[in-house]
Order: sequence, then structure tokens, then C-alpha cells
Amino acid sequence: MQLQETYLEKSVNGGRVLVIKSYDEKLAREAFESVGDDTLGLIAMALKLSDLFEAEDIPDAESAEYRDFLWEVLSDEAREDGHTKSFFVVMKEISGQLPAALYVSPDWPSAELFARGLSQE
Repeated sequence: MQLQETYLEKSVNGGRVLVIKSYDEKLAREAFESVGDDTLGLIAMALKLSDLFEAEDIPDAESAEYRDFLWEVLSDEAREDGHTKSFFVVMKEISGQLPAALYVSPDWPSAELFARGLSQE
């Protein structure tokens, strides 16, 4: 099985935006840990938490356990077949710098939407 493949590559000012599909949970977790709080809100919206949980079962977004809760949901939703998980990681690469992970999703549509928004900047 291929560990990752590029799903989208778009040029942006001085660099490029990439969406990769990866089966590497460690890579996805590292990317998830690097995203900002604003992006966590976008990830939560894409996961449609209210469809999966009762409101009282979702930790407050300002709480210490919220990030871990969100990762667990994302990781569960990334399940493809049995134990196989796949993640879509959006990265932005500026010439001469390592790519920075900006978004992680278990689904292609939300990753593509996020990436296309970056390429409009």
C-alpha cells in the first residue's frame, strides 16, 4: 500500500499548496498538532460533531481536552476499511522552506475546499 499520494497541487505566491492523502497516522497527528485554533474550528465543522454527538458530550472548545477529543473523532472518521485509516493533509510550501501543515481531514471535500481557499490568497 502506498503511504501517501498527492491529490492536489496548486501554485501560490512564491510557493505551492499541496493536499496529500496519507495512511501514516503519526504524520497526520503531527500535522493536526501544528494547526492553529481557528483551523480547529474548521475541522470541527467539517466533522459535523453535532451529527455524531449530543451537545453535552462535546467538550467546550476552550477546554484542555477539546483538542484531544477532536483528534479522536477525526481519527475514528478516517477509518476506511477495518483498521486502515486515511487522512488528507493540506500543506503550504514557500520556496526555500519546509512545507507547513495547515489542515487535516478524514475526507477529501473539506481538504480540497480548505486548499482552494489558500490558493485564492
